[in-house]
Amino acid sequence: MMNESEINALKDLQEKLQVHFNDLELLKNALIHRSYLNEIQNKDNMAHNERLEYLGDAVLELIITEFLFHTYPDFKEGELTSFRAATVRTSSLAETAQLLKLGDYLYLSKGEERTGGRQRPYILANTFEALLGAIFLDQGLETAKDFVRRVLIPKISEIVTNRLDIDSKSKFQELAQEHYGITPIYELISEKGPDHAKEFIMAVKIGSKIFGQGSGHNKQEAESSAALEALNNWPDLLEKFKKI
Repeated sequence: MMNESEINALKDLQEKLQVHFNDLELLKNALIHRSYLNEIQNKDNMAHNERLEYLGDAVLELIITEFLFHTYPDFKEGELTSFRAATVRTSSLAETAQLLKLGDYLYLSKGEERTGGRQRPYILANTFEALLGAIFLDQGLETAKDFVRRVLIPKISEIVTNRLDIDSKSKFQELAQEHYGITPIYELISEKGPDHAKEFIMAVKIGSKIFGQGSGHNKQEAESSAALEALNNWPDLLEKFKKI
């Protein structure tokens, strides 16, 4: 049973999302991180958001695939797959979740909150997928499509035009070898979570210097995220690390 403060917060979020739920409990469920359940006594009828995340991931793939198929008829399936991967990767979904302020509404454990969980890309990306799963269950596919068209699909034009889908690790390796004559290496900083929902934090280094860090569902995704961060900050990093 939700209290008045929770209800008001969720009503506020609905205004930001421009989606009004028939079942407000479903929206709340999409915001419950696994860690939250470890700290409450009465867990009856309460579940974390990972099942909704699972559903939302599939719904998102369908919506983006359909959009790319109809919008870019001249591209081959391999290129469309690459565009889709760039659109739905952790950093992209996390950025969209931040714009929607989803972190402000998350149900987290105190420990997760103290360590920056509300802004952690992996958590935000998963929450976005869980939210989409909840929208699909509550409102149907057309409303889910409308939501994705408004908040995520506008990114695709830039991804296609600037080929932002091209592997960030390859691009960063080219720059590292060009400027320093060294191939980057990736190191595991940390991993946590249950086996079916691991979060990996990887660092990319040139020599002994860390150029970027990133998180992901697996090491490869975390490495790509780390390389992307390094690419985004490349001019400043060149100035900072004039010598390796």
